[in-house]
Amino acid sequence: MPDPSRLPSDDPREWLNRARSDLALARRRSQDVYLEDLCFHAQQAAEKAIKAILIHQQVEFPYIHDIGQLLREVARTGITVTEDLREVETLTRFAVISRYPGLGEPPRVRDHEKAVQLARDVVAWADAIVMRSGEAI
Repeated sequence: MPDPSRLPSDDPREWLNRARSDLALARRRSQDVYLEDLCFHAQQAAEKAIKAILIHQQVEFPYIHDIGQLLREVARTGITVTEDLREVETLTRFAVISRYPGLGEPPRVRDHEKAVQLARDVVAWADAIVMRSGEAI
């Protein structure tokens, strides 16, 4: 669980806390919640985790939802983005289109499960990068 105390917005740990919070929401499947809303939180978890890396690397980033573009920004810092990790780009579709009725096919259970797994992998990757240095920015 994220620390309830807030850190400054320029601290990558705050972005990781927010990513973990979104990931926790993404995991909470219920018959009262649309899968696309849960997938949105998986996308947000991945996006905020990647932005935590960019903050850690002292890179200004655009406030966009395109995970592919954000990963390219990370790669420009010299951090390796593996092909397996690039699969997280598929979550971009959950940022906007799937949140509105009629703009796309609703995700299935397996889509949600995959979205959560991808988000979990990216959050763990970002956590390892940001926390490995032991820095508190």
